[in-house]
Amino acid sequence: METTNSSEREEESQKNNNTSGTKQATVAGITLASSGVWANLIVYMIQKFNIKSITATQVSNVVNGTTNLIPFLAAIIADSFFGSFTVALLSSWRAVIFALSGTIKSLRPQHCINNGSNLCEPPSSMQYGVLYIGIALAAVGFGGVRFTPGALGANQFPNNPNHQNIFFNWFFVTIYVVAIAGSTGIVYIQDNVSWALGFWICALSNLIGVVVFLVGYRYYLPETPKGSAFVDLARVPVASIRKWKSRLSSSTHDYCHSAGDHDGTVPSPLSTIPAKRFRFFNRAALITDGDSIEKPWRLCTVEQVEDFKKVIGILPLLTSSIFLAIPIAMQTNLSILQALVMDGQIGPHFKYPAGSIGVILLISTSIFLSILDRVLWPLYKKLSGKTPTPLQRIGVGHVLNFLAMVVSAIVEWKRLKMLHDENKSMSILWLFPQLALAGAGEAFHFPGQVGLYYQQLPQSLSSTSTAMISLIVGIAYYLNTALTHLVRRESNWLPDNINVGRVDNVYWMLVLFSGINFVYYLICATFYKYHKI
Repeated sequence: METTNSSEREEESQKNNNTSGTKQATVAGITLASSGVWANLIVYMIQKFNIKSITATQVSNVVNGTTNLIPFLAAIIADSFFGSFTVALLSSWRAVIFALSGTIKSLRPQHCINNGSNLCEPPSSMQYGVLYIGIALAAVGFGGVRFTPGALGANQFPNNPNHQNIFFNWFFVTIYVVAIAGSTGIVYIQDNVSWALGFWICALSNLIGVVVFLVGYRYYLPETPKGSAFVDLARVPVASIRKWKSRLSSSTHDYCHSAGDHDGTVPSPLSTIPAKRFRFFNRAALITDGDSIEKPWRLCTVEQVEDFKKVIGILPLLTSSIFLAIPIAMQTNLSILQALVMDGQIGPHFKYPAGSIGVILLISTSIFLSILDRVLWPLYKKLSGKTPTPLQRIGVGHVLNFLAMVVSAIVEWKRLKMLHDENKSMSILWLFPQLALAGAGEAFHFPGQVGLYYQQLPQSLSSTSTAMISLIVGIAYYLNTALTHLVRRESNWLPDNINVGRVDNVYWMLVLFSGINFVYYLICATFYKYHKI
């Protein structure tokens, strides 16, 4: 019997390894394609479509926001109706319009030497249409398949949070390492060989990822979507309000459980009562005269009530994460604009492409993810006897992000001083430390957030929970667009030519913003109660 069990465990372990491997390969193909398209998008719009720099960053904000909101919508559909595999497969297509716009000259305005100048010919309505349609279609395709493989992979390790955390860690390692290749190799090809060739390589990479995804189908554990979990959650406040005058009971027999009696018309009691936290909503599961399981908008189960409490309990942490992502989004765009006006020459024969500046953040995140998983976390566990909680990891990420904004402000202040006092252009290498700090912060807070949402939100929202980080980033990019517009309207800090602006003041604003948000996060984390996993 023991030999049989051992054999079954080995077989299951091998199956899980195969499943994890196919997910990583799929994510690799998808990430290489998306990073090759998005990393150089601002430069592409400025240099090939004669779009002014700040306008290009605003478009990039909307693109990144959309690309990060689509995964959340795809996850809801996956959890509710079709499952992660089907949604990921249906989303695994890419428009070739980007490649066409890079190949056919008539789809772009005439090349202008002085990019951003008023003398440059702006795109025609048709050319704008081609560009924005290509962006929209690619955003939908990339977004729909971005995080559903993550949920599908985590679902292969049911009831094993440790393995899920390891999977999420290496899921992000794969994303970042491959994004480095896309943000360097493909960007180099676009800048120095051909934009069209770079975009066609992205299309081929995506195709390979889809093929690998299909090959691994036989290893995946089956999924059984149970309808929209959001509808079940919405019933709780409705039922609570309808019975707001009812007195709560301390008897377990007065509350509804998901199981019914023999004919399914009378709800069965649960052995426990709903928790006292957010006790107003306990009325939704309270059995009163006229209640029946056939009236779900009047009577909910204790499980549904507790699931609803999990969601509203995590909302404050969710908002703090959105505020954490806003400075990161702003720094990402401003770093590219800074790189365009800085000295990119590294050595006698290599000029660092501005579109690849974000790769420093990716490299830093990848390195720190590996160190955390293989060195720091095992050492922490050995010394303390426990692993760090997701909230602790997120907190460290807040601190590192705050420091990254401080360094960004100091570097930009020094760059402007050198430019105006000495008429010298600062080396692009000065941008590396701030991006390295931001990358280290992401290594702490991104996997920490994914693990927190996946383990603390209801199981019926497994895909949605892994895409929650995408929702956060998407909202942050949209808010960043509004923040940029506000800064431009109320100050002269962000002109199209940042050499005559005060980007350093923008960074100091983000320092203050990050500091206030960290205090807010500490308050939220202090009062948050972990649910039993």
